[in-house]
Amino acid sequence: MPHQPNEGNARRESFRIGREIDMTHQIVKLARDCSATEIPSGDVHTLAVGTPIVITQQLGGSYTVTTGYGQLVRIDAKDADALGFAQSPLETPTEFSEQLVWDELKTVYDPEIPVNIVDLGLIYSCEIVESDGVHDILIAMTMTAPGCRMSQVLKSDVEQKLSSLPTVNQVRVEIVFDPPWTMQRMSEATRLQLGLDY
Repeated sequence: MPHQPNEGNARRESFRIGREIDMTHQIVKLARDCSATEIPSGDVHTLAVGTPIVITQQLGGSYTVTTGYGQLVRIDAKDADALGFAQSPLETPTEFSEQLVWDELKTVYDPEIPVNIVDLGLIYSCEIVESDGVHDILIAMTMTAPGCRMSQVLKSDVEQKLSSLPTVNQVRVEIVFDPPWTMQRMSEATRLQLGLDY
């Protein structure tokens, strides 16, 4: 798909403004070495114990932080203890429903934007196939820009979270770019939150 730099730059600037609303600006030093995924490249690095970081977003169980060099990275929930947080016990649902699937999708957040992937308009379709009491889930989703290297991270989040639901046998997630994502796909509340209601 052809890229429109002007619209993309404006979108990133608008998102940056929106993200600042949700920043905690909490400064901590890592209690141990931990893995971190660089944003937006998706490259995985190890941050050393004692590294000072600023928490800018804490949503969906993961943490978006900046390092002393201004590098934006994501730290997964499994490494919350490295930030000084106890892992919150997860409530385990006992009964499957389509609403449960959508609720779980809403716990997956874009690491740069304080908005879940449903309200951001990244989910194009959610198909649930039931057979003998078990469920297969097929998700078609997109990214805010073609070539986004965080796509595999978000795809993995969706697969992991949906696979943990009761009676789910298989989850398949396909990343698509047709039709291309636009800001109009966001919910009205999200556009208002990010100051994009025009």
